[in-house]
Amino acid sequence: MNKTTSNSVFNIKNMLRRGFIKQTGLLTASTLLPISCLSSMNMRNYKMGLQAYTIRDAMEKDLIGSLNTVKYLGFEDLELYGFNPVDETYYGHSATGFKKIIDDIGLTASSCHYGFSDYFEVSDDELSTYVSKCIKGAKKLNLSYITWPWLAPKYRNIESFKILADKLNRIGEQVNKSGLGFAYHNHDFEFIEEDGQIGYDFIMNNTESNLVKLQLDLYWAVHSSKLSPEELIAKEPERFVMWHIKDMDKITRDYTELGNGAIDYTKMLASLDQTGLKYYYLEQGGNFARNSIQSITDSAAYFKNNLQQYL
Repeated sequence: MNKTTSNSVFNIKNMLRRGFIKQTGLLTASTLLPISCLSSMNMRNYKMGLQAYTIRDAMEKDLIGSLNTVKYLGFEDLELYGFNPVDETYYGHSATGFKKIIDDIGLTASSCHYGFSDYFEVSDDELSTYVSKCIKGAKKLNLSYITWPWLAPKYRNIESFKILADKLNRIGEQVNKSGLGFAYHNHDFEFIEEDGQIGYDFIMNNTESNLVKLQLDLYWAVHSSKLSPEELIAKEPERFVMWHIKDMDKITRDYTELGNGAIDYTKMLASLDQTGLKYYYLEQGGNFARNSIQSITDSAAYFKNNLQQYL
């Protein structure tokens, strides 16, 4: 089987799995379509998502105005950050209050990054209490996922990854029992080799796939992994329930606006296995050409014109 035939079969299987093809005639016709046409059928119609951390500075100055701009630009869904466990607030508002804000604007939120790294060395009881607070807030916001987003530098070693895997399993069990999903988000440090071991491999191999899902940051995977995003997802397609989509500066390899960088998302998004995908979020952590609002304006326009057809 040559590469073109293999790719066509891959796309047809994806279409069958999604229940998109219901008639034999359409299946026959689809075998003759190029991959680009199959991808452009927009079979799942995901919501266009934004990781709110991208515009954290703007949200601090004008929360409602910034979120109205997000909606105007065509974003529909948010991934949140910044939960305060002391008073159980988001951006200075109760979970119920913030939910009303985004409801009134016409946005939804499906995931939130919570500060689990701060609880790496606390007792099991303290961690469980924190997780309970996260669950309580997440349910009021009608989130689908609670996400572990980051690991402090002092824990970025293989011994800590062993501890992390156990914590992820326990948190995942608690979160899943509540009816929500739990996921781990990667950066670059998970792909640094130490004594022949890779932290990301350890996480994948030592956590329960039904309890701990994965949010793949495509930028960091391209930036730091020896395996491509396609190869990483192919290991366990069902586990990769969320993606972060951001571009990489051609010279500095820092973040940049979509379409300005070195990552060929047209090629990548057309080939990634979407079996497990539930949500994606555009993100840019910094290095804005002008400012964060202009960056999401430019990235949203590029995404809608060039990439959204693949999702």
